[in-house]
Amino acid sequence: MTQATPSPLLHLSRHHLGHGAEVVLRDLDVQLEHGERVALLGASGAGKSTLLEALRSALHEQGTPAAWCPQRQGLVPQLSVYHNIFMGRLDQQSSLTNLLNLLRPRPAHWQAVAAVCEPLGIAGLMERSVEALSGGQRQRVAIARALYQGHDLFLGDEPVASVDPHQASQLIHWIHSRHATSVVALHQKELALTHFTRVIGLGKDENGNGKVLLDANSDDLKPQDLDCLYPAASSEPLDVD
Repeated sequence: MTQATPSPLLHLSRHHLGHGAEVVLRDLDVQLEHGERVALLGASGAGKSTLLEALRSALHEQGTPAAWCPQRQGLVPQLSVYHNIFMGRLDQQSSLTNLLNLLRPRPAHWQAVAAVCEPLGIAGLMERSVEALSGGQRQRVAIARALYQGHDLFLGDEPVASVDPHQASQLIHWIHSRHATSVVALHQKELALTHFTRVIGLGKDENGNGKVLLDANSDDLKPQDLDCLYPAASSEPLDVD
């Protein structure tokens, strides 16, 4: 008896994606499979955030929960690290439970948040206000909040942009260890090739339209294959007085 082919996690097929009348990506057709590690690459403005938002919206519509780590972190500066991470599960608990934990954290919830913070190196900062943290530490808090949501799927928009390459590698490894499937927008080409199974590259075609220019297994790619996603700035002659 022939086994049925597993259905894809999501098939996003829309002619155009954008904001209002502005079209960012045209003729998009992207399918995600369970268990994939997908890196989204492309220059600034290529449409990585737009694609992630579309994926997140489509997943929500079909009832598939996803941990979300946006580029704009949305942390509350005046609140502690603990409280910011705990807010990742506000929609999974009653209003009374949330209120009690915001006023006085229960030991079980404190320990659950600490378990997420420990491998990220921020367990010792849980009582500190977010406004007192460095940029890299805030990045880790945002990742911890997404991990605390406890979903199998992770969507991240530049989640390791504020840390050095070694720390970025560690954070990506930890994200993968906690999620069966991940889709992450990056600028680091090396990370995409070494930590992900698939690379989707966005950029402009010859007509200036935003498109998927590359979609391949990372094992089949070399660093130079990604150069088309980052065209060199056009050189203009200097004015001579």
